[in-house]
Amino acid sequence: MYRSELQQLAGLPFAKGHATGNDFVLLADPQGTIEVSSEQVAALCHRRFGIGGDGLIRAVPTSKVSGYEQQFIENPKAYWFMDYRNNDGSIAEMCGNGVRAFVHFLIAEGLVNLQVGQTLQIGSRAGVKEVTRLAEGYAVNLGPWGLIFEEQADTDSVDSMVLPVGWEQALPALSITMGNPHTVVALPDQKMLEDLNLFAAPEVSPQPPHGTNVEFVVPGVPLIDGEKARVQMRVHERGVGETLSCGTGACAAAAAMRYWARGTALINDWSVEVPGGTVGVEFRANGGPREDTILSGPAQLVARGVIGLD
Repeated sequence: MYRSELQQLAGLPFAKGHATGNDFVLLADPQGTIEVSSEQVAALCHRRFGIGGDGLIRAVPTSKVSGYEQQFIENPKAYWFMDYRNNDGSIAEMCGNGVRAFVHFLIAEGLVNLQVGQTLQIGSRAGVKEVTRLAEGYAVNLGPWGLIFEEQADTDSVDSMVLPVGWEQALPALSITMGNPHTVVALPDQKMLEDLNLFAAPEVSPQPPHGTNVEFVVPGVPLIDGEKARVQMRVHERGVGETLSCGTGACAAAAAMRYWARGTALINDWSVEVPGGTVGVEFRANGGPREDTILSGPAQLVARGVIGLD
């Protein structure tokens, strides 16, 4: 099955990249002519029969993405669109680590020229995002975060229950939107985090309409060190399984912990440790009712190749 799907893409150049261990197959499509089916995405991302990756990212002009032509008309600086698919071929709205890998890929391909300190706008299914190149890595303004079940969350500070695989008792959780859905569970200690089975999806009730990523978070000891808060996180990604990192998930985890701790000092800078490394999350006032969420961290390309028949 996988061979036939890959044969249809034979001769297509690709790159392999990652951002704190969240890895992607990257394709450049400047003419907007590459059609990749969900089955082909799953074949490319398969870790035994394909290249392997948590997802696939196609770099295509925003003006050539069906249904997003208006996004380019309204935001002509967002020339490039991040067409992101999960490991199983399903479409995802946003991937915070994927954005960093995507911009790094655009620079490496010579499709954009972005110097340290400069910013770039990109199109996505979660709207236009602004990326700043740092001395080491990239910072992505993912926009405001929000509560998916706002009325329930405001009343009880939790809005969902999560049952991890192999557990008998569900845990209280909070569902956060970062343009894509997340459900965050706080755990009391690191051993519980380490012992989780995340090969299969935890049960979430109620589940957001389009499914959800599930983040399990342990606060640092102490939680606040100076002017920065520290947490550890593991994640089960919708349509993928457990990944070494999830950028929007890190933002959701920090947002949930900050929401739960809102009666104490309000901390804007967070360090989120994931199995693949560490990312930064900053909450920044934007003059509106909801603050922006800035994700920062590294990105790297590790291989290039051409999809072959054998």
